[in-house]
Amino acid sequence: MVRLDRIYTRGGDRGETSLGDGSRVAKDSLRVAAYGDIDELNAVLGLAICEAAADAAFVADLSRLQNDLFDLGADLCVPQSSEERAEGEAPRKSRLRIRPDQVTALEAWIDRVNEALPPLTSFILPGGTRLAAQLHVARTVCRRAERAVAALARAETVNPAALEYVNRLSDLLFVLARAANPPGAEPLWQPGGGSSVS
Repeated sequence: MVRLDRIYTRGGDRGETSLGDGSRVAKDSLRVAAYGDIDELNAVLGLAICEAAADAAFVADLSRLQNDLFDLGADLCVPQSSEERAEGEAPRKSRLRIRPDQVTALEAWIDRVNEALPPLTSFILPGGTRLAAQLHVARTVCRRAERAVAALARAETVNPAALEYVNRLSDLLFVLARAANPPGAEPLWQPGGGSSVS
């Protein structure tokens, strides 16, 4: 378990922070930006949980996602070792890494939710119920996090399952947002529909 005796350390007062392996990097590095966006996504999911408080099963599912996001943040904050980067070498058990089965679990969840939804015949607007709107906010923050992880992966070695996970999560958040609106009540995009606004 993590134990924090002090909240402030003054260690980052000069614009640097420590990664999970103890190395120091600039606070605006690609790696810090990536796991910072994951942290923001986790906070936005916390707001969605507040909106869904009456649905205990859904709250439990979203809480599981929050725990996965902590795993993802832990994965991203520890650069892969040279042993992990070697082809075919499994990550050390002491390092928390996103696993392919976590991606597969998201895919199964997407399929279950999507199966109950009507086919899309139009793009939908982010909105409807407060929960649907909050899940759309989470989806867009997830897409930004995905761009940050992709940028990091172009510059440094990143666990491939981490990028797959965040990509699949944005798809899941999209279908969950759709499911949070009553059937037939999704706000649909009307091309040119806003052109008469003065």
